Amino acid sequence: MAEDNTQPIIVKKIKKGGHGHHGGAWKIAYADFVTAMMAFFLLMWLLGSTTKEQKQAISDYFNNPSPIMGPGGASTSMIKVGGGKDVTYSEGDTKRGSNEKDVAKEVQAQKSEVGQITQDDKQRLLDLKKELEKEIDASEALKPFKDQLLLEITKEGLRVQIIDKENRPMFSSGSAIMQPYAVGILKEIGKVINHVPNRISLSGHTDATPYSKFNNLYTNWELSADRANASRRALINGGMDEDKVARVVGLSSAVLFDKENPNNPINRRISIIVLNKETEDAILHDEGKLDQTTSDANKASNAQPAVPEAPSAAPQPQNNTSEPPSKPAQTSKPINSSSKAVPADAVAAAAAASAAASAAAKH
Repeated sequence: MAEDNTQPIIVKKIKKGGHGHHGGAWKIAYADFVTAMMAFFLLMWLLGSTTKEQKQAISDYFNNPSPIMGPGGASTSMIKVGGGKDVTYSEGDTKRGSNEKDVAKEVQAQKSEVGQITQDDKQRLLDLKKELEKEIDASEALKPFKDQLLLEITKEGLRVQIIDKENRPMFSSGSAIMQPYAVGILKEIGKVINHVPNRISLSGHTDATPYSKFNNLYTNWELSADRANASRRALINGGMDEDKVARVVGLSSAVLFDKENPNNPINRRISIIVLNKETEDAILHDEGKLDQTTSDANKASNAQPAVPEAPSAAPQPQNNTSEPPSKPAQTSKPINSSSKAVPADAVAAAAAASAAASAAAKH
């Protein structure tokens, strides 16, 4: 019985670790502390070695971290340190912030200047209109035809129109011969227009009645253009400067004055537009290049004479002395034996070449 009451003996073994200072946790905390102190002293060193401008740049960078531009135009892409050259800008470039303000001021100044020019130009045309109205009332040459003179301000400038009356046409029927009274009107108008620096545009207009002469080879388009050009000559003869003419066009019946009655004599008219600055620039800059190119091409084509080509054929007998005399005559042989009609210009050129060759052979 005594053996049954015996309880088992349990032995527990406890392993004791070292003291706290023998562990490694404190090393992590100490490393964090040393790193923080190093960063602090590095920051203090940087603050002590940077200038006031660099500090302001750093402050602006963190206050407005825009990828394009900082306040006041400071660049945020890179900070200059050590007083070195700013590598964000190449030589000759202007910094964006200050340049943006300058550009804005310049654009505003240009707008103000253009607005002032436009206003001055408009006032000049208004004064010219008043001067023409006074001239029409005072002039003995213009006053009887006051009902045929129309003055108005348009988007292109001051338009002066001289219109036909049923019993008082400006031109002879179907021609560009101007009546004496119309010549007198244009001369008086030309004197007044010459007082302003603006250029003019001349356009001739006809009614819708078709021109029936010359088998449609001469139409209202040619007639209106010839009448506009005759008006230009009358203005210049009246004392207007020739350089003031910017454009002369014939518009036939494309722009009718009385659209409901295309055959109304009032549609036959001469229109003089004293151009404002904007329209003048548009005509001279946009169309002037094409006109200059065409003019240069015409000059180049007109500068090539046909006769001077003959001397190139003259040296042939001199260089080829061994050839028989009948050899040069072969040049004209195809012309004589050809069964086709030879143009007169070709015959004249061949004759000139033969004469030049004979003269060269004699010498």
